[in-house]
Amino acid sequence: MSPPRTAAIIVAAGKGERAGGDVPKQFASLAGRPMLAHSYTALLAHPAIGDVIVVIGAGQEDVLRSAVGEARHVIGGATRRDSVLAGLAAVEGADRVLIHDAARPFLSAAVIDRLLAALDNAPGAVPALPVTDTIARAGSDLGDTIDRSNVVRVQTPQAFWLENLRAAQAAWPAGQEATDDAQVLRAHGGQVMTVEGDPMLEKVTHAADFAAAEARHAAAMISRSASGYDVHRLEAGEELWLGGVLIPHDKGLSGHSDADVALHAITDALLGTIAAGDIGSHFPPSDPQWKGAASDQFLAHAAALVTARGGVVDFVDLTIICEAPKIGPHRESIRMRIADILRLDASQVSVKATTTERLGFTGRGEGIAAQAVATVRVPRV
Repeated sequence: MSPPRTAAIIVAAGKGERAGGDVPKQFASLAGRPMLAHSYTALLAHPAIGDVIVVIGAGQEDVLRSAVGEARHVIGGATRRDSVLAGLAAVEGADRVLIHDAARPFLSAAVIDRLLAALDNAPGAVPALPVTDTIARAGSDLGDTIDRSNVVRVQTPQAFWLENLRAAQAAWPAGQEATDDAQVLRAHGGQVMTVEGDPMLEKVTHAADFAAAEARHAAAMISRSASGYDVHRLEAGEELWLGGVLIPHDKGLSGHSDADVALHAITDALLGTIAAGDIGSHFPPSDPQWKGAASDQFLAHAAALVTARGGVVDFVDLTIICEAPKIGPHRESIRMRIADILRLDASQVSVKATTTERLGFTGRGEGIAAQAVATVRVPRV
């Protein structure tokens, strides 16, 4: 039997007014990226998830594109439940669904794994954390305390068998808002299991929460740098791809895939930051499926592996070594293309070029070399 197919929905249609700022909080910068980008890339990178749908507000298409690139999306409604229903209507060909709030950005693969494993035994599952504070009933005077051993803090993403959730949503009273999707399933008689949550999934609601989230993220991460190097031969009759840009020249690079030495060097640098081998171990040159393949998919794969480890790419520095062609006229195009592939701001990508003063194979115009350094943050072990 084939494994169950899983889709994910990110609810990101709110106005985020309580957080202040010029843009809704889900698109505001957090830990160097738009808040939404953290959970979006984590869900997209998870091997069990085949489809990620972002539910946004009307008129937010451009800000979504700026945050995560081209993403499958639908327009949400006036309430959270309306937005969830819009997302569910867009899900096709899936058996299970994860529903996540964009305001919980730091999502780990381990939480997703625990949720999907729990669905083997129940129609729904949620991550939860124990309550450590004293809990009392509110009022003008402090009310009775509540036994905190019977209370948990429920987080997202929440996982469901798709048809169970759809049936529960259809039975939910019209016009009544639900606090979350687990409440809807339970009201329809469905069991919801709890799995271990993650303190990193604290919700970001108010302006002060951004500083707390930044601090949590910084404390949980460690910086790593790694280098990559690649070289390919110049030959007549080949296209010249450098940094994902087709450059006019009388010769092109010959070798693995489209032989883009720049993207290959960055790919190896990123793989090095997580000790994940090199480009050849992931895309063997002996495998015919990679003959002539565009190297941007190699770089995107390496970045996805970093994200799957809970990492964040902070900076990439690339040096292209050749006598010809001149890189200067193409520098900004290469820089922007690399930033686009990695979903980074252009300020996080440096592209330089140099020659070897006509010494060696690059100096003789026989080939082009590239070296790169990538800096990432990954969770502390």
